Amino acid sequence: MHSTTSESPAAPPPDAPPASSVPLPDTAEYALKIAVVGGFGVGKTTLVRSVSEIRPLSTEETMTRAGHGVDDVEGVEGKRATTVAFDFGRITLDASSVLYVFGAPGQERFWFLWDRLFSGALGAVVLVDTRRLEDSWYAIDRLEAQGTPFVVAHNDFGGDDHSLEEVRAALDLDASVPLLRCDARSRDSAKQVLIALVGHVRALVTGGAR
Repeated sequence: MHSTTSESPAAPPPDAPPASSVPLPDTAEYALKIAVVGGFGVGKTTLVRSVSEIRPLSTEETMTRAGHGVDDVEGVEGKRATTVAFDFGRITLDASSVLYVFGAPGQERFWFLWDRLFSGALGAVVLVDTRRLEDSWYAIDRLEAQGTPFVVAHNDFGGDDHSLEEVRAALDLDASVPLLRCDARSRDSAKQVLIALVGHVRALVTGGAR
């Protein structure tokens, strides 16, 4: 939807890291990049906010009536703010390596930005919502076309009785692509998604997955 004014930052998840910034180690030499993509309102901003050790950079704006008819809000009618550029967070892996996490905007009119976010990325997380699975097809197609490794995370909003097997079939997802359930509000759950992605990339590099 069209946005005009900034919205106050949402409250962090209960298990999120402290709001104060964690200094970047002086010994940091290697920066790894991960993109988080998916449909409108699927929880990308929430996931970045959950895992980041620093106060994440967020470009959320308040949604207004001017955007009706521009963005499809079916299934996410309660959404009040939307990302208009990208979200950014950081995780220190060890003394020499840091992970930068970029959350992409979900509206179709901003999809042209995705290819730039994919550039140089170690891999990507496709966050899906079973209320709007069709919103995930473009992300999966683009990642497959670019040869970017990815995992798919089903963000469970509660009350969802779809099995992962049903989600995989609905997405026509290759058996080699990891699919897992997550709660983007939980830091531990979101971290497991990133761990799964790193493991998948490692398996691809070492020939453990084809």
